[in-house]
Amino acid sequence: MAGIHITDIESAINWWRVRSPSPDGISLATEVKKLAEIYALMVYFRETECDEDTMPAAARQAWLAWYDTTPDTPCIAICSTSQGDNLCKGCGRTFDEVQLWPEMTPGEKRATWRRITIESSAWRFNRYAERAAERRGQPAPDAIVPSAAIAPSAPTDQAERG
Repeated sequence: MAGIHITDIESAINWWRVRSPSPDGISLATEVKKLAEIYALMVYFRETECDEDTMPAAARQAWLAWYDTTPDTPCIAICSTSQGDNLCKGCGRTFDEVQLWPEMTPGEKRATWRRITIESSAWRFNRYAERAAERRGQPAPDAIVPSAAIAPSAPTDQAERG
């Protein structure tokens, strides 16, 4: 019994909204409506996860349709668990997660994806992200400076100096 995180429900809703937009701006596609019911209950009861095994069938099918569009495995073909590491440096999964991946349910896989994304310490999130950015001609992610950190320019007008 794995929990499906509320962010996955929200992503599935947004995916279905693009796939089956409202014809009149009011009515919802069946899939969106079923997922929105789950989402609303999660918000109301302040739950961050819903159980994938007890999720209503229509909502589960809508979520699984979205899930099928996501990458199955975080593997980047650089597995340090084969070298004896308990946590893979390449993808961030534990040895057990790597070994049991084919047997894991979609909810368990998404929970693992969520954990490794939050931790973002695996090479898939840093070294290879930097290389991909360089290939696109963009600065590496660690070289990007948030706009709030940039100091405002000096005033040019005498009145502004005040």
